[in-house]
Amino acid sequence: MGVLNLSATAKSIEDLLRITIENMTRTERNLSTHVLRNYPMALMGSVNHIAKAAEVSAPTVVRWAQKMGFSGFQELQTAVRGELEARLESPLAKHDRWSHDAPDTHILNRFADAVLGNLKTTLAQIDHAEFDAVTSLMADPTRKVFATGGRITLAMAEYFVTQMKVVRPNVELLMPVSNTWPPALLEMSEGDILVAFDIRRYENNVLQLVELAKEQGAEVILVTDPWVSPAAAFARYRFSAQIEVPSAWDSTVAIQVLVETMLAGVQSLTWEDTSQRMQRLEALYAKARFFRGRK
Repeated sequence: MGVLNLSATAKSIEDLLRITIENMTRTERNLSTHVLRNYPMALMGSVNHIAKAAEVSAPTVVRWAQKMGFSGFQELQTAVRGELEARLESPLAKHDRWSHDAPDTHILNRFADAVLGNLKTTLAQIDHAEFDAVTSLMADPTRKVFATGGRITLAMAEYFVTQMKVVRPNVELLMPVSNTWPPALLEMSEGDILVAFDIRRYENNVLQLVELAKEQGAEVILVTDPWVSPAAAFARYRFSAQIEVPSAWDSTVAIQVLVETMLAGVQSLTWEDTSQRMQRLEALYAKARFFRGRK
């Protein structure tokens, strides 16, 4: 039995743990819960070490790994280490991996195939009830909505905030600069929402801000990748978008579609108020002669 091809199944080890937990015995479920609570470090020790930490037997750990499709614990551990390496992969390393034995087709076709595959997989693995719960939270006018991102994903946060400001009031962008956080956190109340965007190589600023927001009582919604940002430890909801393409850089197309779908979902719930808000905005644009329009 070989190592599972997680890229083909579009599941990380953490996703696999969540998917298989229902098929486990009570003791094995306790083991899965322990690992999920302490992922990925819980899987870095020996069989005996994890057995002792989870208060199960060593044979239970081996059977548990086999139930997830691995030949044993060592193969599971190898897969986890591969994920950790992928988290830290540099643009140079990604380029070398994609360019090696690349198919003899035009880059437009290869890139389009990868992006369409990413989009299909991302949307297919989202739980509809969880997505609806997130849009309902965002549509709640009693909650303020904040968003942040890292060096690359800040653009996603900015787009989200720009559009969400049209849909509803009390939406704010948090820059990933620590000296701007205290005044913003001062305005954050229990039950408010922080939407955080963070893909590999995960940034300390995003993690720190998410942790601080959680301490303020914020509901954290994390948009990340299949390898999962460390900020997931503080998130109530998490969506993982597929990002790999034949390039030195990761793709944010699936994240963009996810953001636009969220916006559409919130808009549908708030349309009566949103339509009036949009009418007032259009009147202000007209007075300011913001758009060229027709003469």
